[in-house]
Amino acid sequence: MKCPFCQHEETQVIDTRVSEEGDSIRRRRRCSKCDKRFTTYERIELNMPVVVKRDGSRTEFDPAKLRASMMLALRKRPVSAQSIDRAIQSISEKLLTSGEREVSSTRVGELVMRELQKLDKIAYIRFASVYRSFKDVAEFQDVIEEVAQDASAQEPYV
Repeated sequence: MKCPFCQHEETQVIDTRVSEEGDSIRRRRRCSKCDKRFTTYERIELNMPVVVKRDGSRTEFDPAKLRASMMLALRKRPVSAQSIDRAIQSISEKLLTSGEREVSSTRVGELVMRELQKLDKIAYIRFASVYRSFKDVAEFQDVIEEVAQDASAQEPYV
């Protein structure tokens, strides 16, 4: 590590500590030439896959965009902010652990729909109606029936 003061290439680590969050390591260093001290940080660098849109353009994965689209579907629905955060985290983790460098926007949309279906059926239908670009009422009704069948299959027997 070069000294930021004199550009000498030999520095010595005199103290190492893990951050309170546990996501980085703080190192105090001393230059062997000018004897000045400085701090460096070591962090994990994780690269999310690039999202390939339907028109072929590419953009960086943006959790803020993901949150905005989910919030639109969840507008005026009784879903906690923590639940939304967990859903976004789950989607991000699935994309990260896929190991892919590029992912289609269709795949991201499917992951969002899966999470919304767990959170709120109405939000799921709202998102699906826009995402799947329903052409008529019949397609909309098919999704509603699909959700109703899933809900009745999950009801416990009394």
